[in-house]
Amino acid sequence: MTTVPISRRDFLQTSIALTTTSLVSTHAAEKPGRLFAYVGTYTSPLKNMRPTQVDLPPGNGRGIHVFEIDRSTGAMSLRGITEMGTSPSCLAFNADKSRLYSGNETERIGPEESGSVSAFAVETDGSLRLLNSVSSGGKGPAHLSVHPSGKFVLVANYFGGTVAVLPILPDGRLGEATDIKKDEGPIGPTKATNAKPGSFAISGHDQPHAHMIEADPSGRFVLHVDLGLDRIYVWKFDISRGTLAPAEPAFVKLPPGDGPRHFAFHPNKKWFYSIQEEGSTIVLFDYDGENGRLTERQTISSLPEGYAGSNFCSEILVTPDGRFVYAGNRLHDSIGIFAIGNDGTLSPVTDEWTHGNYPRSFAIEPSGAFLYCCNQRADHITVFRTDAKSGKLSFTGQFTPVGNPSMIVFREM
Repeated sequence: MTTVPISRRDFLQTSIALTTTSLVSTHAAEKPGRLFAYVGTYTSPLKNMRPTQVDLPPGNGRGIHVFEIDRSTGAMSLRGITEMGTSPSCLAFNADKSRLYSGNETERIGPEESGSVSAFAVETDGSLRLLNSVSSGGKGPAHLSVHPSGKFVLVANYFGGTVAVLPILPDGRLGEATDIKKDEGPIGPTKATNAKPGSFAISGHDQPHAHMIEADPSGRFVLHVDLGLDRIYVWKFDISRGTLAPAEPAFVKLPPGDGPRHFAFHPNKKWFYSIQEEGSTIVLFDYDGENGRLTERQTISSLPEGYAGSNFCSEILVTPDGRFVYAGNRLHDSIGIFAIGNDGTLSPVTDEWTHGNYPRSFAIEPSGAFLYCCNQRADHITVFRTDAKSGKLSFTGQFTPVGNPSMIVFREM
C-alpha cells in the first residue's frame, strides 16, 4: 500500500470543502417544500345535477379550491379549482397524502337519497384527479376521516343519522360500504341544558344527526357523536371486515339539548375534548384506550364570562404540542383559547375575533406558524399568526375570498 503525503494547506482546504458540502446538504434537506391548502366548500349544483343543499347560505363555493401557501407570510394564492356541485364540505387525506377524500354534503344524488364520498389522486403539481365516487350511506355527510390502518374511510351522515365504513381499494378508490349503523334513541330537547341566558340556539334536536366520526389513535375503537341524541358513541372496530360493534358501554350521554358536535384527542391519547354546538361547552373526558371508555371530568363554557345570547359552536382543535385548545364560536364569531393544565383541565386564556361571519372550522398548517379560519357566511378565509408560548392568535390582515368555505387541509409537496 502506497501512502500519498498531504500538506497542511491541502488538508485545510479539503476539510473546509467537506464541511461546506455537509452544511449545504443539511440545509437542502431541512428546506421545506411547497405547501398547498385544499378548501372544501358549499356549492350550487352543476348543470344536469339535482343535489339538495343542506346548509345555508348555499352555493357560493365552486368545489375544492386549491391554494399555495407562502410559508413566510401565510398568504394564500389560488392555484386551481376542482369544480363540484355536490358541496364537498369535508376533506381528509390518507397517511402519505397521495389521496384526498371529500364528503359531499347533499341529500340526493340522482334518484338516490344519499350523499356521496369522492376519492382523488393528488398530482405532482398539487392538482386533483377524480378516481371515483360512492354513496356515503346516508343523507348529508358532514364529516369523514381515514382510519389509522389506511384501509377505510369513516363517514358521519348528518341528515341520514347514520355512520358508514367505506373500504379503500389498493389504487385509492373507494368501495361500497362494509357497514352502516343508524343512530336511534330519544331526541333531546330544543333548549340546551347549558344554554346562555337569552339563547335561541336551536339546530339539530329534531331527529338523529351523526356529526363527526373518527378512530381513536390505536384504531381499535371508533367514536362518533350524534347531536340530536346528545350522545357520544364508542364502537369496537373489526379491521379485517370493516365492521362496527358496540363497545361497553355503547355510548355516553351529554346534558340534554347541548348537542355534541366535534371532538379532539390530546396527543397523550388519554384526554378527549368534546364541543357542544347548542350548549356552547367543552367537556373533558378521560379516555381509557384499553376498552374505549370515556369518563367525564370537566365542563367549561366556550364563551367569555358574561356573554348572553345565541351561539353555535363549531370546531375544536388541540394544538400539536398539547398545550392549548381552540374552540370555534359561531354568532359570537370567535375562537376561544384555553390552556391545558397538567391534569388535562382547561382554563380560559382569551378569545380572538375571527374577522368574519360564522367560523365553521379552522386548522393550523404543518409548521405551526399560522392558523386558517373558514368563515362560512363571510365567504372568506382569515389568517392568524400563532404564539406557541401563550397560545394567542394575531390577525395578519389577510382575507382570502372563497365562497362558503367549510374546511381546510394541508399538504407539503
